[in-house]
Amino acid sequence: MVKINFGGVVEDVVTREEFSLEKAREVLKDEVVAVLGYGVQGPAQALNMRDNGISVIVGQWKGDQAAWDKAVGDGWVPGETLFDLEEATDRGTIIQYLVSDAAQTMTWPRLQSHLKEGDALYFSHGFSIVYGDQTGVVPPDNVDVILVAPKGSGTSVRANFLAGSGINSSFAVHQDFTGRATERTIAVGIAIGSGYLFPTTFEGEVHSDLTGERGVLMGALAGIMEAQYNLLRKHGHSPSEAFNETVEELTQSLIRLVDRNGMDWMYANCSTTAQRGALDWRHPFREAVVPVFDALYESVVTGEETRIVLEANSAPDYREKLEEELREMRESEMWQAGAAVRSLRPENWKGGD
Repeated sequence: MVKINFGGVVEDVVTREEFSLEKAREVLKDEVVAVLGYGVQGPAQALNMRDNGISVIVGQWKGDQAAWDKAVGDGWVPGETLFDLEEATDRGTIIQYLVSDAAQTMTWPRLQSHLKEGDALYFSHGFSIVYGDQTGVVPPDNVDVILVAPKGSGTSVRANFLAGSGINSSFAVHQDFTGRATERTIAVGIAIGSGYLFPTTFEGEVHSDLTGERGVLMGALAGIMEAQYNLLRKHGHSPSEAFNETVEELTQSLIRLVDRNGMDWMYANCSTTAQRGALDWRHPFREAVVPVFDALYESVVTGEETRIVLEANSAPDYREKLEEELREMRESEMWQAGAAVRSLRPENWKGGD
């Protein structure tokens, strides 16, 4: 590991310079990585490893015809590199358990007996292990239990890999039976195309991940956008104006400046009027959401969020209710305005004078 200064705090991280792809291939040369679940993270991690020369097979429940067909379409061959979940587990030595959190709870009772002594049980989310009292996922003592968690969606993991960059990932070892768990973990992290890897624990990963998804990354972002859009509309601004000032300028301009060199650089490259207002108003916004984040983190750590997720996702009408909630968002005026605004971007123009 190399030491990197993160704002005055020195952390150990693993880079591709010190742990090369060639080294990862050497560590994994006698392993068969079985990727269970071809949904969100599964396709990206499986394809990236295959492209990197790792021995990979895919396990997928045949009842999910869309996922099975997607795997076939991506070049996985039934009976050769594509199997049902149980057979893939039998054939693998590193078992990437990448079905959804709710599906892990449902499939664990029949999969655990297929684990072999010395296997590595791999996760990309600490959910099932940390909340094992609710999920029932309690691994046997004779396997490694490891984690690599890319800090992005499966789509981004694949796209960044193809672009030659990579998504940063955290990694953790929960149980080291073989004495090689850390080496196996980092090797897989490099093989899936991580930009760099930083150490965490299963608890640290799931607590930060659940908070981030419900907070800044998705929940808070959507809620704040809706609040500002609705405020502007209430005061007579047009849908186009409200959406552009709320979403379009953020996603198409400002967030790209933050990505390039940080928030202060973005401020420095905006008007003096914007600078002054942003610097003044960030403090009351921060203080206003502190109680919400405190309550959110408490709900995560106590397992209440886990209870809600498992209860909702295991309901027989889950997909119907999910689609209804997404439809309500999609058909709201704000996101209908967004669809219209996106259609007017230059890359979507269909010609003309």
